[in-house]
Amino acid sequence: MKHTTSSALIALLAGTPALAQTARDVTPSLPTDRGPDRTADRTAAGTADGTAAGTADGADTENQIVVTGTRDRSRTQFDTLAPVDVLSGDAVRSSVSGDLSDTLAQLLPSFNVQRLPAADGQAFVRPASLRGLSADQTLVLVNGKRYHRSALLGTRGAQAPDLAGIPSLAIKRIEVLRDGASAQYGSDAIAGVVNIILDDTVGMDAFGQYSQYYKGDGKEYQTGARGGIALGDRGTLAVTGEYDHSEATSRTRQRPDAIAFQAANPTLSVRNPVQRWGQPDEERIRGALDANYAFSNAAKLYVFGTAQSGEGVTDFNWRNPAGTSSVYGASSAFPGFSFNSVYPVGFSPRFGTTYSDYQGDTGLRGDLSDRFSYDLSAAFGRSRIDYTLNESLNASLGPASPTSFYLGRLEQREFNLNADFVYRLPVGTAEPVNVAFGAERRRETYQVSAGDPASYAIGAGAATGLAPNSNGFPGFSPALAGTFDQTSYAGYVDLEWQPIESVTLGAAGRYEDFSAFGDTFNYKLSARFEPVKGIAARGTYSTGFRAPTPAQLNTSQTTQGLDTTTLQVFNQGRLSPSDPLAIALGATPLTPETSKTATTGLTFQSRFGLTASVDLYQIDVDNRFSQSRTFAVPANFANPQRFTAVSYFTNDFDTRTRGIDAVVGYGHRVGPGRANLSLAYNYNQTNVRSGTSAAIPNDTQRRIFEERLPKHNGTATLGYDIGALSLLARARYYGAWTDVTGNATGELFQRFGSIALFDVSAAYKFDDHFTLRVGAENVANTYPDEATNQAVRGLIYSRNAPYDTDGGQYYVRMGMSF
Repeated sequence: MKHTTSSALIALLAGTPALAQTARDVTPSLPTDRGPDRTADRTAAGTADGTAAGTADGADTENQIVVTGTRDRSRTQFDTLAPVDVLSGDAVRSSVSGDLSDTLAQLLPSFNVQRLPAADGQAFVRPASLRGLSADQTLVLVNGKRYHRSALLGTRGAQAPDLAGIPSLAIKRIEVLRDGASAQYGSDAIAGVVNIILDDTVGMDAFGQYSQYYKGDGKEYQTGARGGIALGDRGTLAVTGEYDHSEATSRTRQRPDAIAFQAANPTLSVRNPVQRWGQPDEERIRGALDANYAFSNAAKLYVFGTAQSGEGVTDFNWRNPAGTSSVYGASSAFPGFSFNSVYPVGFSPRFGTTYSDYQGDTGLRGDLSDRFSYDLSAAFGRSRIDYTLNESLNASLGPASPTSFYLGRLEQREFNLNADFVYRLPVGTAEPVNVAFGAERRRETYQVSAGDPASYAIGAGAATGLAPNSNGFPGFSPALAGTFDQTSYAGYVDLEWQPIESVTLGAAGRYEDFSAFGDTFNYKLSARFEPVKGIAARGTYSTGFRAPTPAQLNTSQTTQGLDTTTLQVFNQGRLSPSDPLAIALGATPLTPETSKTATTGLTFQSRFGLTASVDLYQIDVDNRFSQSRTFAVPANFANPQRFTAVSYFTNDFDTRTRGIDAVVGYGHRVGPGRANLSLAYNYNQTNVRSGTSAAIPNDTQRRIFEERLPKHNGTATLGYDIGALSLLARARYYGAWTDVTGNATGELFQRFGSIALFDVSAAYKFDDHFTLRVGAENVANTYPDEATNQAVRGLIYSRNAPYDTDGGQYYVRMGMSF
């Protein structure tokens, strides 16, 4: 009897009808232990056989093993106590984008990612949201081990991993746990867990892909190769390398003030447009290694890791010579000099980044008996980001100002030690009690390094009103530089028990102590009931937390200026919450965000190809992390550094998120081929329950949290396979959402309507080794509503949109597999 799992068909969102893993993908022992044999390569639209009748090699899809959210090695997708989506490597590689965040956003309706052009570092390390929560409230694992954070502090200080650093060709599958799991994994797992399983199978894969937007820009070239060899009959070694070069896009109109400046200065040639709104120029090299070698059943050595290196450039706002007096104004400090001689038609600073990430994990695992297994591991990860600014200046330095600046470096380092054990305790019931327990030591270090002196200097011209610092993004000064760290120790117990065949129970608890703020304890209770074969109810209740990072606890971001009346240097910006001035203004020590999550659902699988699941959830998050409002510093406060206006990170508000995830899939032979249909829908609503004046100074923050992302998201996919030909049609739906634009007179809101985007592709397998795929994403070239409140800057479509706003994109991909 063959069954398909209720959540496997979610992976059909990529157009792969047979996205469930075969029995060859089953993990035979601990979570990262995968055999050396290799599954057959599939086209982008899947195999000729579908999930209803099993996979191409006839494996029973009910036997798929999942390793996320459970430490019982016998759990399948249908058996899990909480919803787990499994996305195959073919599904991941069916997306045009080379950024894994984009791919997940297309495959999972509850996953959103924004483009954020010209948003400093977030244009390159883009925030991704699961179930509408913050980017750093989703835990990312690789082969079941914690993946390091990026060095970037994003929106409201969120510090999340950079998924774009993981090569898609190295991925065997991705398991996404849509449930709180801090009791099992520790900090960050409030919204859920994304577990990326690397492919260590024997064989070789390679691909080349070209894509371009209908507008003629945004050309992207991707290529990569993966090779896996057997180490005798004791293990495997797999190495992957990828190269990705993407050119900029521009969805921009000429700024009205630039048009006026050109009309007033006909002898000058003003660039059209003077600044660009769109995706950045970017180039990345990515790699991965996955190896294992079994000395015996009791001792298997494993090593795996990922690495990336890249660089990119994006535009900032145009500086108008006719209206930017802080740059182009006359100064008695520099008689006869004007920056009109340097930038006669204005300038748009070019913000650049060079980044590198790597993580390596190694360990020893094995079975000491039929009942007892262990996994001892160590991991080190590092994210490094260097910033530059070109086509800019430090106006206060006058003619001595450079036009290019090194702004400084951000670096995040993490070192983890883990000891994990599983014991199958026989108690005379349907299954033994699966007793998992272990301990972890984790050390995080964050470092800020200073930039060029000119990037933060206050020159002689500041006394006459010329702006100090590199214009567009001040460099990090020595006062902001430093190294900060935090250490934590944890212990956990995770139990699963099947007292009778139709009932499964689970309980987990985790105690963790942090050097920065103290200890925390979290727990999780789970249950599953299958009264009729193929129909089951499941539910969980858990508490969770997200610990503040060393960067959030300790760093500041300030700029310097010179008061033109008093000729005194002043500072403004964001202070560390531990700064005495911030404390005087109301800052308190940061504490963990805490959560309470309840999930309940039904799953169904049939013998005739129909599968379905529906899960309801509620996530209460207290002490959510944000940035306070800006405070003017009173004259009577102790203020030796002469701050005039400051803000700080704070725990200050509570939210409640409620939603529904529903998935329906059906696969059946139609005519000479096989059709596969998948429907997936997510409803997600967040409400602010409370907050003080520090974090919620007015209605703006509440509306951002409640309306910034669509409440309704859905995907429908139809695939048809006939012989060597595979066809795909996919629809993506995004509901209405609200954007906000800052203005001197207050925030301006704009409501954007719903939008539907359609993708199509066709793949043909020439023989057992070569596959050609052609297709288009957003084939109808649909654009969203224009961003009327931002038109003054030349921007056409909102940069905060939760979908690509660059229009249609076509691509061709050639794949090879041996």
